[in-house]
Amino acid sequence: MARGPDGAGQAQGFSLKDQLFNADTIGDLAAEYAVLPGFDPDRFLSEALAGLSSRGLLERLDWLADCIEAQLPDPFPAMAEALEAAMPAPLDPSKTDDDFGRFIHAVPGILAVRHGLEDHRDRALDLLEAATQRFSMEFYIRPFLNRWPGETLGRLDAWVAHDNYHVRRLVSEGTRPRLPWAANIDLDPLIPLRFLDALHADPTRYVTRSVANHMNDLTRHAPDRVVRHLRDWRQTGRQTPKELDWITRHALRTAVKRGEAEALALLGYDPDRDVSVALSLTPDPVAIGDALQIEVTLRTDEPLPVMVDYRIRFHRPTGRDGEKVFKLKTADLQPGVPLTLSKAHKLKGGASTFTLHPGPHRVTIQVNGRDRAEGDVVLV
Repeated sequence: MARGPDGAGQAQGFSLKDQLFNADTIGDLAAEYAVLPGFDPDRFLSEALAGLSSRGLLERLDWLADCIEAQLPDPFPAMAEALEAAMPAPLDPSKTDDDFGRFIHAVPGILAVRHGLEDHRDRALDLLEAATQRFSMEFYIRPFLNRWPGETLGRLDAWVAHDNYHVRRLVSEGTRPRLPWAANIDLDPLIPLRFLDALHADPTRYVTRSVANHMNDLTRHAPDRVVRHLRDWRQTGRQTPKELDWITRHALRTAVKRGEAEALALLGYDPDRDVSVALSLTPDPVAIGDALQIEVTLRTDEPLPVMVDYRIRFHRPTGRDGEKVFKLKTADLQPGVPLTLSKAHKLKGGASTFTLHPGPHRVTIQVNGRDRAEGDVVLV
């Protein structure tokens, strides 16, 4: 999943885990399970709420599964039938994107892995097929790929043509080599390319975004294969040109940052054409909390599409400097017509994920994947 659970942000003074799991959301879950004979929603709500405060976000999901499981029948086939009976209606099939579902509906996936992985594989996969139409089962298909690779891949082969786009997306998302938040899978990362060859033509952006993210993951393992498949998809013409252009750009975003020539060429950017670059950095020194003004002027003697990025190498007291790439602009250069681009890069202090330190910093301008100019500035 490329974002946080439920796609939710964090409100000021209110944690994400409390947005996702609170009296209202768990009350909704209690009401759904109340349809089961013998299930006591008040007991579930009381037990579940009492155990929330001491648990982190993902621990709360396991806790909800514990509290629900305590009132479900055993063995697993009967449990799976009850879980399916308590499911809400599937997510709106008329939507085509940004319909991730509610995190509280991950419980069937947890219990499918917990009780179905070893002895009830096929019934557990049936449960995941139903559950992913309410909330993505991308985390929970992965243990099955590790334990039963052949059988699970066979199921995914069938799901590629499923009439529900959430099930089709699961095929791509669940097999991603670098799925955020998720456990690793042992699968050869090139095996799912057969799924992507089919799913790239999907009519829903929710599926094609997953395909593009999956391909971006693959550029870390086999960038040449990714470029080859993207070229093949253009030739087959099964996806609209506009959507395939979007998939291609999104799939190659990391390869482009690394300056890989084949990726850049597929996007129409020639890394070997001549272009002159002048760089200005002001002020110098610049204070933490202020903005560094980056100004770049490009010139060429022939028409040239350009993709301009900049990298900042951040000073670290340990001596192991860090580096990040930032987008600047895509444009078409014309002969003899200078193009000036500028960016005020805010140097935020006190960020929880990236700490700035005083000292020398280097800015490098990258045009069509090639380093063309660089300059140093002191952060104080």
